[in-house]
Amino acid sequence: MVIKVILLIVFFAVMMGIGIYSRNKAKNVNDYVLGGRTVGPWISAFAFGTSYFSSVVFIGYAGQFGWKFGLASTWIGLGNAFIGSLLAWLILGRRTRLMTQQLDAKTMPEYFGKRFDSKALRLAGSVIAFIFLVPYTAGVYNGLSRLFGMAFSIDYRICVIVMALLTGAYVVIGGYMATALNDFIQGIIMLIGICAVIGAVLHGQGGFLNAVKELSIVETDPSVTTAALQGSTGLFASFFGPDPLSLLGVVVLTSLGTWGLPQMVQKFYAIKDEKAVKTGTVVSTFFAIVIAGGCYFLGGFGRLFRDVPGVVNTAADGTVSVAYDNIVPTMLSTLPDLLIGIVVVLVFSASMSTLSSLVLTSSSTLTLDLIKPLMKNEMKEKTQLRMMQAFVMFFIIISVVIAFNPPTFIAQLMGISWGALAGAFLAPFMYGLYSKNITKASVWASYIVGVGFTIANIIAGKFGKPIIASPINAGAAMMIAGLIVVPIVSAISPKLKREAVDEMFSCYDKTVTVPETENLGKS
Repeated sequence: MVIKVILLIVFFAVMMGIGIYSRNKAKNVNDYVLGGRTVGPWISAFAFGTSYFSSVVFIGYAGQFGWKFGLASTWIGLGNAFIGSLLAWLILGRRTRLMTQQLDAKTMPEYFGKRFDSKALRLAGSVIAFIFLVPYTAGVYNGLSRLFGMAFSIDYRICVIVMALLTGAYVVIGGYMATALNDFIQGIIMLIGICAVIGAVLHGQGGFLNAVKELSIVETDPSVTTAALQGSTGLFASFFGPDPLSLLGVVVLTSLGTWGLPQMVQKFYAIKDEKAVKTGTVVSTFFAIVIAGGCYFLGGFGRLFRDVPGVVNTAADGTVSVAYDNIVPTMLSTLPDLLIGIVVVLVFSASMSTLSSLVLTSSSTLTLDLIKPLMKNEMKEKTQLRMMQAFVMFFIIISVVIAFNPPTFIAQLMGISWGALAGAFLAPFMYGLYSKNITKASVWASYIVGVGFTIANIIAGKFGKPIIASPINAGAAMMIAGLIVVPIVSAISPKLKREAVDEMFSCYDKTVTVPETENLGKS
């Protein structure tokens, strides 16, 4: 216990020190929200990665999908790395930075409002972002609750309050730069921690080869899984696992989803220069391979702990259920105290980085995209800054209230949140960066498809007849639907004024001079 507490105290002290150090770099709205658009490659890459992976991945997703798919769940982590990180940086990184600077857009709803000349789109986008970031926060806290139930004997609510106050303090004081610098340190902790944990867990199972051997003899049990290929042995140690189609749905949701999440895409707004984009792409991809690949690889051995009390539960009527969110904490409970302390700091790091990104995104969206446009008089810079800081604490309070009574399954919460946000935002945001023909009506259509279907599916589920049973598959379907709907609606709806759109896209055509080493021309 002493080791765990000391590690946490040191961790907290460093986080607060960075917040105080960054206070002079958050004197205006642009600095507070985007770090003055001067964030370097390593900081940007780690900020992207740590906002991507939180306790939701380490505790919730790794446990549930590792149980369902076995070692094949590692594909989810690789999908996160190569689709959610590498392709996101290659396809969105440079263009997002250039276009948002051209439009002077600091948030995703503000981008929609200026790119498509619509205050209504901006207001609707801000409401969607705020509402559906709340379930995301609930999932982050739920992951922490499981971990602290395993590692500490103190009330989990005390830990939540401490974490919330600390996160709120350094975000209020230092803004984006404080969160980015903390993300860098937290990312290093996560890299070291996940490697140590995987090694320790496999050692406890007799080594890697023995663990794979034991996993290969586990039979797919119809009473505790909905796998497509039931009643066979060896599937949990196989290449694609017992349910390849469901696995594909998870890969799509958790990988493609980052392209449409406001708190993720906003990292591209703040990138310093071209070199930062190139280096950031490589670093971010490496980070995702280690963290996401490591988490899901670890979760793939979850069934080796199926006989530990609290993992598989049998009700009085004989119904068998699996406590997915208890799987990874159960795997970690036998580790030495020092390693458990490292795990606690690891998950705290992942959760705080995600939480700080969420509250900063929510507060800036509410202030700049909802309240500011509704004001009759021009809002002063200092007033905007103070209002964002107040909303940071407001969102923190909401998240704490949710955390005291967290919903049951982390993965379901994330499916709802990611499905609605990415379903609404991904397609019009990406197409809007590349095509001059995307229309205002197509953005509304994407909003309606992403949010409308998500709400309809939730309501139908309350009556026992969901349109798509799995929130994960529903979220993935909404992202793909948006990618189809936006170009179709754009083809049949009125176009924006060509002159205005050409002016926006002129940021891609500006001539710059670079050394021969960066551009091989004719001699």
